Amino acid sequence: MDARVVVVGSLNADLAVPVAGLPPAGQTVAATGEVLRGPGGKGANQAVGLARLGRATAMVGAVGDDAEGRTMRAALAAEGVDDRHVATVDVPTGLAVVLVHGGESTIVVAAGANGTVDADRVRAARAALAGAAAVVTQCEVPDSAIAAAAELAGGLFVVNPAPARALPAAVLDRADLLVPNRGELATLAGAEEPRGTDAVADLARALRPSATTVVTCGAEGAVVVGPDRVVAVPAAPARLVDATAAGDSFVAALVDALVGGADVVEATGWAARAAAITVGRPGAIAALPRRAEL
Repeated sequence: MDARVVVVGSLNADLAVPVAGLPPAGQTVAATGEVLRGPGGKGANQAVGLARLGRATAMVGAVGDDAEGRTMRAALAAEGVDDRHVATVDVPTGLAVVLVHGGESTIVVAAGANGTVDADRVRAARAALAGAAAVVTQCEVPDSAIAAAAELAGGLFVVNPAPARALPAAVLDRADLLVPNRGELATLAGAEEPRGTDAVADLARALRPSATTVVTCGAEGAVVVGPDRVVAVPAAPARLVDATAAGDSFVAALVDALVGGADVVEATGWAARAAAITVGRPGAIAALPRRAEL
């Protein structure tokens, strides 16, 4: 039977607008194509990504008692994600406005219901977290939820520190695997963004000298930094259409491979392939690959 993964994180209604470029202050730009509306949020993206790769996955989070919340639940159900620990609250479902320009994305998130995901809500899913092969979390929910996930995770504990902010030392110390991009790594370390494999490795080791960190570097691939090795893993060939969910796809595939018994370097290569497929499609959840595609 496939190993169970629990994702503690956000669920958002996404509104994605393609533009030629970002508007300067006080100006308006026209959309250059179809506006996409659909389910998203880093937590939901990663949960669906894992489910599409064949992992039994459960979600811990919150949605509003609104049409967007019902759409989120329907999307999770359609993908086979267990939503028993997704609460319905009297706060609107989170919203992400995504401007897609040149394949890259600039995103504004209104937390909404995600802001109610606190330690008590995570502790209500204690049994699921304790029995999971892996627990995955991100930074679109409050620190108290992340800290509770760190406390209760019975298996591999993976932190994707996005969007970047300083995290409690207890979370960084407990994380078996940290998966930031270069900018997020710099934020966590309070340093300039590193360039080049050596600089990435030095900063990752300064932050977590005894643990493993996988740093994503966009088209340059990823760097696996452990206590006794540094390995640069190249990006898979890709046609850039929309990078919105690339990081989430990468994290989902990385965790999928790790709970399947892969070495972290092998798992990073598998994750790079998943991300390459994702960036070639528009949207967030809609862009996530299934196992047969990899």
